[in-house]
Amino acid sequence: MPGPRAEHADPPGPGALEPDDLPDGLLVAGPDGRVAIFNAAARRLTGVTAEAAIGRDFRDVLPLHDTEGRDWWKCAAPYEGLHTRSRHPEQTLFLPDGTELLVSAAYRRDARGRVERFTVTLRDAARRARRERDRADLVSTVAHELRSPLTSVKGFTATLLSKWHRFNDDQKLVMLETVNADADRVTRLITELLDVSRIEAGRLEMRRQVVDLAEEVRKIIAGRVAAGEPADRFRFEVRGELPELWLDPDKMDQVLGNLVENAVRHGAGTVTIVVEPDAHKEGAAVSVRDEGEGIPPEAAQRVFRQFWRGPASGRRGGTGLGLYIVKGLVEAHGGTITVRRAPGGGAEFRFTVPAGAPDHATA
Repeated sequence: MPGPRAEHADPPGPGALEPDDLPDGLLVAGPDGRVAIFNAAARRLTGVTAEAAIGRDFRDVLPLHDTEGRDWWKCAAPYEGLHTRSRHPEQTLFLPDGTELLVSAAYRRDARGRVERFTVTLRDAARRARRERDRADLVSTVAHELRSPLTSVKGFTATLLSKWHRFNDDQKLVMLETVNADADRVTRLITELLDVSRIEAGRLEMRRQVVDLAEEVRKIIAGRVAAGEPADRFRFEVRGELPELWLDPDKMDQVLGNLVENAVRHGAGTVTIVVEPDAHKEGAAVSVRDEGEGIPPEAAQRVFRQFWRGPASGRRGGTGLGLYIVKGLVEAHGGTITVRRAPGGGAEFRFTVPAGAPDHATA
């Protein structure tokens, strides 16, 4: 029986990816139609072991059918079809047990047009469908969140333009302040969408500099108090000497602001922010605690997903993207974030960021 790499398979060069390193399933058959490569992702997607695949005819290893139940290999005729054919575009096919896969294929031919290598790529159709549902949910959420402020902006501006002289200065000021607040809301939403896009694409650009984390927290608290929150709603503690931290100050403000906003909106009582050296590794840890009802243990794994909303979210809406973005920004710094029940009740969000030299590479 042939080994995992038949003689016709090109050996990988230095530093080249091995088939098992690929995220997609890969089946490679030689000129005789027998499987030479069947990587780990293909084994996971199909449930077929390497021993049951290597050296066997690819049609027996991967019996695929289309949506009409027809044998796809008979329809495609990989080794008997047109000699000019170079590929099959991705399409949905099914294994005998009903497993849905996204399948594409490509050929390498010799000078006479005969197949030297037939390569089949497999992808998880269920995962693709989940991503598409997430995108549809995102579009629906964004449309809903944009409608309210834009309707308000349109209504007030149209009223002012058509009936300007009917309102006194105080009435005009109230309308313009409302328009300004709604414009800020739209700007925040667009910023969230851009952040989500960059996080998912792994393209968050980090502009690191030395940041005084304690001072950043003080700024966030001062901003909340200036916005009308009572000063005694917040308690801030710095425990121990912090190492030098190279962070993106704008993104760190976003993380802290979002966590404090979450504690104020969904929690109750005093909001406590603690900054301290990370006891487990070099760096710093920040904890944001409230005294509300907390987060049920069964929901703790979901709070950082897109569109998660706490029990009190319905009162003021929101996209449900805030904590997802916070997690992405913390991880882009090389840190981690967790949620648990606070010592005095309520929820405690705790994130860590590492100390170290600046990293100007894109995260």
